[in-house]
Amino acid sequence: MRANLPGHGLTTAQRGVCAMALCVLSACATRLDPAPITDLSAHANAPAPAPVNAAPVAPPPVAIEPARPGYYRVQPGDTLLRIARSNGRSDHDLVAWNNLADANHIEVNQLLRVAPPASANAAPADEPAPAPAPAPASASVPDNGVIALSWPVHGPLLRRFDDTRNKGIDIGGNPGEPVRAAASGRVVYAGNGLRGYGNLVIVKSDAAFLTAYAHNRDLKVKEGDSVTKGEEIAEMGKTDADRVMLHFEVRHDGKPVDPLRYLPPR
Repeated sequence: MRANLPGHGLTTAQRGVCAMALCVLSACATRLDPAPITDLSAHANAPAPAPVNAAPVAPPPVAIEPARPGYYRVQPGDTLLRIARSNGRSDHDLVAWNNLADANHIEVNQLLRVAPPASANAAPADEPAPAPAPAPASASVPDNGVIALSWPVHGPLLRRFDDTRNKGIDIGGNPGEPVRAAASGRVVYAGNGLRGYGNLVIVKSDAAFLTAYAHNRDLKVKEGDSVTKGEEIAEMGKTDADRVMLHFEVRHDGKPVDPLRYLPPR
């Protein structure tokens, strides 16, 4: 008789139970991967983000104080020659009085001395003192600093003084009409080197006042000439202008003032 092998006598239900038990044991025997570990020390040692610098706040603009008497503050478009001529000086004087290394380099709002310093009145020890300039004939500036002017021409008043756009008055007339000195003095400029003025004459009456005559057709005087009040100094024209006219300015301590304050009414 053949012996029965183990398992040959199991029923179908018993076989199913055995198969399930084997699956459970197989699952228990499987190796599980370890759970990932996060290293928090890396975050703890990381450098803090650099602070963002705030945009710098611009300082408030500095107020520009007005120029003192004897000084001039440079405006846009100015040149040293123009500043010098407007104040009855030479550009060489301004270079010396302001210790300028380059006469062609001045900056807006720069403060320039336009009157001689006290030391400039004394001649150097190794040079002879220059001969004094002759006093203007029949001076028309009294001691109180008010100048008495006469009309340089007798045409219609085209444009008045407004201190910003027109630093003098414009007077109409005919080509070639005589332009006469409104006050006695010495001619400190005669030429056309100042842009916008055409043929220009500047007469300095004293340390405070000068008069300027622009857009002339022809000049009758030269630098250094002494002129008397009412003397013909130019012929009316329209150089650097769109019509025949005389542009007439009065400067007091280098600043433009309204000529009508000093001219007789008409």
